[in-house]
Amino acid sequence: MKITIIYDNETSRKDLTPDWGFACLVEAHDRTILFDTGANGNILLDNMKSLNIDPEAIEIIVISHAHRDHTGGLAGFLRENNNVSLYIPSSYSIPPDSARAVIAVKEPIKICEGVFSTGELQGSEQAPYGDEIEQSLVISTDRGQVVIAGCSHPGVKNILEAASTHGRIHALIGGLHGFSEFDLLKGIDIICATHCTQFKAKIKSLYPDRYIEGGAGRIIDI
Repeated sequence: MKITIIYDNETSRKDLTPDWGFACLVEAHDRTILFDTGANGNILLDNMKSLNIDPEAIEIIVISHAHRDHTGGLAGFLRENNNVSLYIPSSYSIPPDSARAVIAVKEPIKICEGVFSTGELQGSEQAPYGDEIEQSLVISTDRGQVVIAGCSHPGVKNILEAASTHGRIHALIGGLHGFSEFDLLKGIDIICATHCTQFKAKIKSLYPDRYIEGGAGRIIDI
């Protein structure tokens, strides 16, 4: 499988635009999936063009949660290609005619062969950002499960526990916000902390052999 970060606060290439938000392309199990859409449709589409990603090749969009830095590019993308299946948390309202199919996700579901949603997760109201509702993406590979998170508002522990129902966690990619339970990462082979992660340097220092720098343009082959 192949993951291409399209939208991030930083960029790994000078021809791409960094911006506060997150989006990545997942190519796995013969499907092409856009996870989140960043904050700005023009930046999303311009970065896709520079990365030679054709919007019309995308079949599925998964939105992690309702914050604008993950949904702001959606309308612009759908003007280019609305012939997609759009998976959104049930708590997030999207006009029903925005895409060919809109699936409101509450419980864990199978999106397609080898690709799953954790369903809506919600952390403790006492934890920073923990009361926010969010879904994460889980992709099965022969090396284990690859987990892609938008901001990890419900807590990385909750996300990993939900994803591990499909098997051992091989990779964790995406925004981790204020996550500081670093021991939870001990058994994970690939860690790519992006977007809103507050302690990137600490995570990298603890797991230098497993850490991959994020940024728009980063490609991760698994």
